Amino acid sequence: MNSRAMSLASTAPSTAPSALRETLPAAAFIVLWSTGYIAGKVAVAHAAPFTALTLRFGGAALVFAAIALARGVALPPRRLLLHSAVVGLLTLALQFGGVYGAFALGASSGFAALVIGAMPLATSLAAAALGEKQSGLRWLGLLLGFAGVLMVLQDRLHFGVGSAAAGFALLLGLIGITSGTLYQKRHATGLDLNAGLLVQNLAATAVLAPVALLHEGLRFDTSAAFAGSMAWLILVNSVGTFALLFVLLRQGAATRVSTLFYLITPVTAVMGWALMREPMSVLKLGGFALAATGVYLGTRR
Repeated sequence: MNSRAMSLASTAPSTAPSALRETLPAAAFIVLWSTGYIAGKVAVAHAAPFTALTLRFGGAALVFAAIALARGVALPPRRLLLHSAVVGLLTLALQFGGVYGAFALGASSGFAALVIGAMPLATSLAAAALGEKQSGLRWLGLLLGFAGVLMVLQDRLHFGVGSAAAGFALLLGLIGITSGTLYQKRHATGLDLNAGLLVQNLAATAVLAPVALLHEGLRFDTSAAFAGSMAWLILVNSVGTFALLFVLLRQGAATRVSTLFYLITPVTAVMGWALMREPMSVLKLGGFALAATGVYLGTRR
């Protein structure tokens, strides 16, 4: 056996598990994050939007507090706590508050999904401006992924932005998730996962609760549909999905992780077709394939 073959043989066993450790959390993240749009659609049918967000983030904070107490997690340094609070304000309060606020101001769900779906491209542009090198293949993947998202959403864009205020709210949501992802990768991944997510959800709850209380009167019903959707949003999306995002950001560059978001819109469309009888077409399936190709090219090392 020559030296090259011996080298390949020695690296193959370690390469496969390494790829699997990256692929499985990424796949789980995409699927679980996508379910949040289905559960959120049910929740806001039974509650005012900012009330639903306050209950979601407040409930998640209680879960993370219970886990931290059970594990005996020590209080992190104040600097890391402040960094984590900033991440919560950006990725939770500003992103979701901007999207839900845009809905209340007349924006269509398709247009909102398109704006937030531009997050991978916006993250890469911001990272490049901050000095992170991007390959030509990655830029090609980003453009293909965004084209795939456009194909999936093409039949839901005709309602448009609704108003200038709704468009501004969506822009704030895009800024929130983009800057929050970059900020967390640079400043807040060294924090204990439970402590970090506890602080993030507490910060978001503190900002959104006054809006829910004063503007909406904490309006929600006590139906089984609302209770079930809220339990899913808290336990699966706010706890499970954001824990996976935390892990993924520790493993790779923020721009590579953000590219995964291109698959969320197509996966959500498939879930909507399977669970809620929403329309599906060959064009949407083609958009799914194009987005997947873009994600593959954009996340290759």
